[in-house]
Amino acid sequence: MWVPLFYGFCRSLNESGRGSIFALLFGSITAVIQFLLGDIITPGGFGFSLWLYGFIDIVCMPVLLPVILYALYLVLRRSGEGDFTSFVLFWLIPVGAFRALSWSAQNDPLLLVAVPLLWTALAAGISFLIYLLMESYSKITKIGYLLCLLLLPVFGALTYWAFFSQKTFLGFLFFVVTQVPLGLSFVFKR
Repeated sequence: MWVPLFYGFCRSLNESGRGSIFALLFGSITAVIQFLLGDIITPGGFGFSLWLYGFIDIVCMPVLLPVILYALYLVLRRSGEGDFTSFVLFWLIPVGAFRALSWSAQNDPLLLVAVPLLWTALAAGISFLIYLLMESYSKITKIGYLLCLLLLPVFGALTYWAFFSQKTFLGFLFFVVTQVPLGLSFVFKR
């Protein structure tokens, strides 16, 4: 329920919600495909295999797929303006509902609480960093924003890995790092 509430909050702050119906439709299709195919990476193990499983199946790909598709849509439309956050959050509503139903049997607070918060942080943080990247004129700052943009999903997957591996301090540290762009997007109202 967190993702729809956060979407409504973002939409009340920013009234541009173009593509919401398409996001909901494609998110529903993605949820059905995930149901039919199951996990891409076999869950289990620790170390890199657990991080890769968290990156692809749990934390990052549900957010990165709509970001990439929406960026492709904006490029094909030849329009640089778009609201990535609203599109991704709307996409995540059916995906999150499907995941909540499948994860609720496991009674794991990591999956039911932390992952939706990570999805929200990644959706808003990636959108904010894309905006900063487009608005920047200096090559050095563009490189810095691009590095942050590339590292944000990595830290999201590291958060999942650390909490799952019972490394709570590292999990909270990575969680805070992942939440920083979300907080900055509210401070700078973008």
